[in-house]
Amino acid sequence: MDQSLPIHRSPEARRAFTLHDRTWQLNRYVYPVVSRRSKGISIGINLNPDKVCNFDCIYCSVDRRVAPTVIDVDMHLLREELAAMLEICKSGRIYSFDPFDRIPEALRRVNDIAFSGDGEPTTFPQFGEACRLAAELKDSAALGDVKIVVITNATMFHRPGVQEALAFLDQHQGEIWAKLDAGTEEYYDLVDRSPVPFRRVLENVRACCLARPTVIQSLFMAVHGEAPPSSEVQAYAEQLKAIVTAGGRIKLVQIYTVARRTTEHFATALSLGQLETIAEVVRGVTGLAVEVYP
Repeated sequence: MDQSLPIHRSPEARRAFTLHDRTWQLNRYVYPVVSRRSKGISIGINLNPDKVCNFDCIYCSVDRRVAPTVIDVDMHLLREELAAMLEICKSGRIYSFDPFDRIPEALRRVNDIAFSGDGEPTTFPQFGEACRLAAELKDSAALGDVKIVVITNATMFHRPGVQEALAFLDQHQGEIWAKLDAGTEEYYDLVDRSPVPFRRVLENVRACCLARPTVIQSLFMAVHGEAPPSSEVQAYAEQLKAIVTAGGRIKLVQIYTVARRTTEHFATALSLGQLETIAEVVRGVTGLAVEVYP
């Protein structure tokens, strides 16, 4: 059965999905976006305004050619910005701003507070404090149904401080979206270009799935006009199957593609049909729930 999302195809929705600017008004760290994967409003928190990341993905939309204007994270200012943004979204005033004033009614909901910015959020030294801050302000705003999502490349999950933060989120409507873009080390090196070994990422993702139901987020694209080879897609599906076989709980697999300008011009979007082909392989090999985001 096709479990792909019904994607809003109006020009307004398509435009909103491409606008993931990590700035809002005069804010330094907190920004709202219309998220196709969240199916609504996602309140982003950028813990990496310095644009430092331990991945250098060919499809990344962060422009590192432009020097950052903010280097450090002021936790007091972060608190003020997040509290104000929660109020703006809860009151509905967010829908008086572009592009939120033109999105379909079905997208007019706050789904989550998401740690997702210009780098890997779990590398931030005060990541645990930031998680506790988000939970506190969410509860103060009486937004109990709003999730706290960590969009992460899973490279730091072995660190005790990160493990403690994730365990805290388990008790506060947290959800981990762990990145896995490859099935083999060769393709991982091509796409994610990280000094962190592929083996470490796989081990961390498996440990995370053993500890809690986890969302796997996987971006597939054409590289120099070529879709991922079928052998790579099969290897990717087998990696997911191995996690499940080991007792890991994969809540959902997100298969998506390029939606914004990429770091490398040769990384381009796949078609809906190509994404569905990948999804069908994953469903067939693993039996997992898979959603497709063209």
